[in-house]
Amino acid sequence: MNSELQKELLRRYSRLSFFRSNISLRLQFKRLLWLTVIRGAYFVKRLIDIVASILLLIILMPLFMIIMLLIYINSPGPVFYKQIRVGRWGKLFTMWKFRSMYLDADKRLKEIMAENEMTGGVIFKMKNDPRIIPIGRFIRKASIDELPQLWNVLKGDMSLVGPRPALPSEVNQYSLQDRQRLEVIPGITCIWQVSGRSNIPFPQQVELDTEYIQSQSLLLDLKLLLKTIPAVLLSRGAY
Repeated sequence: MNSELQKELLRRYSRLSFFRSNISLRLQFKRLLWLTVIRGAYFVKRLIDIVASILLLIILMPLFMIIMLLIYINSPGPVFYKQIRVGRWGKLFTMWKFRSMYLDADKRLKEIMAENEMTGGVIFKMKNDPRIIPIGRFIRKASIDELPQLWNVLKGDMSLVGPRPALPSEVNQYSLQDRQRLEVIPGITCIWQVSGRSNIPFPQQVELDTEYIQSQSLLLDLKLLLKTIPAVLLSRGAY
């Protein structure tokens, strides 16, 4: 079911009074059952996000310390990179990553914008980006730079699985169809990241995200999480 339609039905059903005489007991039962299933699914997914993010942050702490040291050796300065991203229903939040580029990377982007290799023009991708520090190439290929987003998951800004959060400048270029990606909480991994990552053109990324939104379930999330492991190990489409 489309998430926007689902949200509207949830709003309407929530307003129905249980004691209205013109509402049959059968409809009331269906209403309560539907609300229980929808809200129960949200609760279970959020619970999984909280437990998994806490465990992973604890387990991966030694790796975090090593990566932080290597980043500082390669390029003295902040080891974390924060960026404003667009979350569910257009809410802005600060997304965290390990810094994989030189400190002046944002300023140098204008100089190489014409070399964008991502079809569609909304997202900038370049295989041999000169702004990336030496250790940055490794942590990007292994997706280690994304691990600090477990903090975003714990806070509720993101989920383990969902469409990748976009920059405000990217959302400004979205078509009406593209904006369907904003109907759910963004995630660390998503359907197109396990299917080719940066090798997939932007229009196809939108199609895959829309497909996920319309058929999302806990089982689908589990399948995508399991597919993320070989996708990361093989570095398919990562740069």
